[in-house]
Amino acid sequence: MEPFAASVTVVVPAMNEADNLPHVFATLPAWIDEVVLVDGNSTDDTVAVARRLRPGLRVVTQSGRGKGNALIEGFAAARGDIIVMIDADGSTDGREIYSFVRALLDGADFAKGSRYAPGGGSDDISRLRSLGNVALTGLTNLLYGTRYTDLCYGYNAFWARHLDAMALDCDGFEIETLMNVRAAQAGLTIAEVPSHERTRIHGESNLHAVRDGWRVLKTIFRERFRGAATPQTQVALAK
Repeated sequence: MEPFAASVTVVVPAMNEADNLPHVFATLPAWIDEVVLVDGNSTDDTVAVARRLRPGLRVVTQSGRGKGNALIEGFAAARGDIIVMIDADGSTDGREIYSFVRALLDGADFAKGSRYAPGGGSDDISRLRSLGNVALTGLTNLLYGTRYTDLCYGYNAFWARHLDAMALDCDGFEIETLMNVRAAQAGLTIAEVPSHERTRIHGESNLHAVRDGWRVLKTIFRERFRGAATPQTQVALAK
């Protein structure tokens, strides 16, 4: 039985993740209303496995390329009041979804996962990626007046009604940064939710620390200086 008054959609971008989906879907709470799988034109059995595991699953075939494009198309297809984004590689634990949804129902507009908040952690992040994330997070806080602890993490949830305010329009891994800075620019109430990142179960990540870090850096500066001043945004640790 769904414990919340709001309906919840989980968006899962996936490309060649057939081996990981059984582990990922096993962690999803039974009360979720909808799962949208965005298939990046997989060459394995990703879609067939997903349909077998999750009756009623909705599948969106990605028209472009990149994680950002996949998420944007998945968000557009979502029907729930609340949208949660998780990864298909097993690194994000679906059992944490409750904490994200609870933060939204307690008053947040945007619930932002953090591996560095008390109670969070990571089994996967390299020293280079961690140092880069800390630097980029600090720069974002300086430019936007935020108090983020973790900028580059792909576990987030938000009220669907705020999609227009974020007006997402990028293709790559910088989508997470774009969401965070545009949520701040829109003056949304943001709650950080402690999250523990697991190691990818099968396969290799498409993330490239230097290339994608550079794209994140460009996004931070482009968004800050593209127009109006950024309003002060409240960022709190979810209880």
